[in-house]
Amino acid sequence: MTATDPALTALAQSWCALSLLHGRIEAHIERALQSRHDLSVREYSLLDVLSRQHNGEGGHLQMKQVADAVVLSQSATTRLVTRLEDRGLLSRYLCPTDRRGIYTDVTDAGLTLLSQARPTNDTALRQALDEAAANPELAPLVKAVETLRVPA
Repeated sequence: MTATDPALTALAQSWCALSLLHGRIEAHIERALQSRHDLSVREYSLLDVLSRQHNGEGGHLQMKQVADAVVLSQSATTRLVTRLEDRGLLSRYLCPTDRRGIYTDVTDAGLTLLSQARPTNDTALRQALDEAAANPELAPLVKAVETLRVPA
């Protein structure tokens, strides 16, 4: 294969289309969340991930798992947690069985904000997908997103 191989060129173009779709969706959701709830997409994602924790075995996520879920480095995730903690949306505490572990929970204020922001996120996502579906290059990707079923 060479750098001008048609298969590589098609693959690169497909990747660019996927990246474009992601960027458009994220920017659209970002504007909606910022203007209505003073939340970034990353902050919303972090609140959402942490709100799904439970007190059963394996119910609390380690910071690496949280970072993977919100697609950030551990250090960026820690800074994000600190910002949300400073706003009173998250709280941290020591793991009761392992004093080296630190858990992060969403506060009542964080859960309230998340429940207010969730419809905004969902509406903005739907709008961004509808706009992208009008673009013939992005329409197949939109269809793939709409039909994708992620296992629970």
